[in-house]
Amino acid sequence: MKKSLENQIKAILFDLDGTLLEINLNLFIRDYLKGLSASIAHIIPQKKLIPHLMKVSKIMENNDGKETNEILFKKSFFPLIGYSQEEIEPLFMNYYEQGFSKLKHHAKKKPEARPLMSYLFDKGYDVVIATTPLLPKTAIEQRLEWAEVDDFPYKLITSYEIMKATKPNLLYFKQILEIIGRPPEACLMVGDENKDMVAAHLGIQTFLITSPETKLNPSTPEPSYRGTLAEVMALI
Repeated sequence: MKKSLENQIKAILFDLDGTLLEINLNLFIRDYLKGLSASIAHIIPQKKLIPHLMKVSKIMENNDGKETNEILFKKSFFPLIGYSQEEIEPLFMNYYEQGFSKLKHHAKKKPEARPLMSYLFDKGYDVVIATTPLLPKTAIEQRLEWAEVDDFPYKLITSYEIMKATKPNLLYFKQILEIIGRPPEACLMVGDENKDMVAAHLGIQTFLITSPETKLNPSTPEPSYRGTLAEVMALI
C-alpha cells in the first residue's frame, strides 16, 4: 500500500476495542456489568441494577451534546436507583480500581499496535483514542495498558468525562475535531465497526480494520481504505 496520505493527514483517530486491542466484547460487557453491579449488590440486587445500567447507557447514547456523558449519567442514574451519588459513586470507583482489571482475560494485545504508535509519534502526528465514551477514563486507560500502548502522549482520549456524544452520532466526531483543532480532511479514523466508518460523512478519511464481525450499513460511505494495523503504517 503506497504512502498516499503522508502529506495529507495530521491527526489519526483510533478506535480501541477490536482495533488496537483484540477483545471478546460480548463476554467483556457481560462480566463488566456483573462486576460493577456486584460492587453495590449489598445495597441494590444485581438483577435490579443491571437493567438500570443498560437503560442509562441508552440515555447516554442519545446525548444531544448539551452536557457531558458523565453528567448525563449521574443525572439519570442516581435518581433512577433511589440512592445518592455520595453513597454509590465511591463503591463504583473502588470497582474500577480493584475489580476492572480482572476483565483483562477477555483481551489480547495486537503485536503491531505498539510499533505503529511509536512510528506515528516519531512522525509527529496527533493521535486520538476515539473509543466509545460511556465509561470513566480509568476504564479506557486500563484497556490501553492491556494493549501495551498506554504510555504515549495522546492528544485526546475520549472518555465520558469529556465527551458530549458517542459513536455513531456525528456530534462525537465534531467534538473531537473541535478539541484537537483539525479540519476533517486532515484526519483519518481507524476502526473496525460501522460506528467508526460513519466519520466519513464529515469528510474524515476512514480505514477499516476488517474482521468477521464487521458489518457496514448500506448508508455508510465505503471506507477510504481497508486492511490491518500494519498497513496503516504503510499508508502514512
